[in-house]
Amino acid sequence: MDVLFQNILEQGFPVVISVYLLVRLEGKLDQLESTLTDLKIEISKLSIR
Repeated sequence: MDVLFQNILEQGFPVVISVYLLVRLEGKLDQLESTLTDLKIEISKLSIR
């Protein structure tokens, strides 16, 4: 039981940090995708003129 508890403590922290960073990164990637879409639209408007 002590070994199981120790393994959870050792592996739990890196897992929590990884999940936190992935969630934050996902939001940034969504924002980047939106910005790139807006840029694509603006570039297409310029090329039409």
